[in-house]
Amino acid sequence: MSELWEVAKLIRSKNAGPWELTFDIMFDTRETYDRCRRSALASAAFYANAYHLNESQVRVFECPDALAIKATIPRPHSAGAPADTDIFGGQFHSPIVRFVVPEPTLAKGPTANGGNSIG
Repeated sequence: MSELWEVAKLIRSKNAGPWELTFDIMFDTRETYDRCRRSALASAAFYANAYHLNESQVRVFECPDALAIKATIPRPHSAGAPADTDIFGGQFHSPIVRFVVPEPTLAKGPTANGGNSIG
C-alpha cells in the first residue's frame, strides 16, 4: 500500500484569500489520478474529518486535465490574526499526506498465459 506522499507529484496547501485554505494534489499519471479520484481523497467527508469541519464547509474539485484534485476549507483563523500559526497557509497539508491510496484493481478474466488474473 502507498501513502499519498509516495504517489503524488505535488501536495500543497496555500491561502485562498484571508479566510480560506486550498489544497492542491497533483499526479504524474492518469492511472494514479483516477485511483485517488475514486477514493475518499476526493470527498468532502475526508477533509471534514481531517480538519474537524462540517462537510458543508468543504468544496472539492476534480481537475482531470491537470491530473489534480483540489479542496478548499475555511482557515481556523484569518491569515495574520494573532492566533494564526501559518500566515501563508503552506503547512496545513500535513494531515493528508499519510492518506493510504487504494491499490489498483486488476481486471478479471483470462491472462496472457491462459490463467486467471487476481482481482
